[in-house]
Amino acid sequence: QVQLVESGGGLVQAGDSLRLSCAASGRTFSSGAMGWFRQAPGKEREFVAAISRSGINTYFADSVKGRFTIGRDNAKNTVYLQMNSLKPEDTAVYYCAADLTLGPSRRWGASSWGQGTQVTVSS
Repeated sequence: QVQLVESGGGLVQAGDSLRLSCAASGRTFSSGAMGWFRQAPGKEREFVAAISRSGINTYFADSVKGRFTIGRDNAKNTVYLQMNSLKPEDTAVYYCAADLTLGPSRRWGASSWGQGTQVTVSS
């Protein structure tokens, strides 16, 4: 099992940028895909972004494509989510996740989760 701790959330205005970080510990960090999910009040948790073990391949939800980027530093056991041009609809608790896989229904799942960090975007 891997332990994940997110940081970097906060309150920003629409159009601002924010960078989330996720520090991993507990086992070999570089062994699987990493990613981010989010959950807004009253809504289900949804996939945001994923990055492959090597960092070469990245995947994004349509709602954030072109605005968010994801990166990882396997030497530092850290994964990042750079969020630009933030919108009020990006407001949610953001969760770091480990060992992401894409299921037969084309839905992303993960085996480990962080506690989440709040991102609030005001209009």
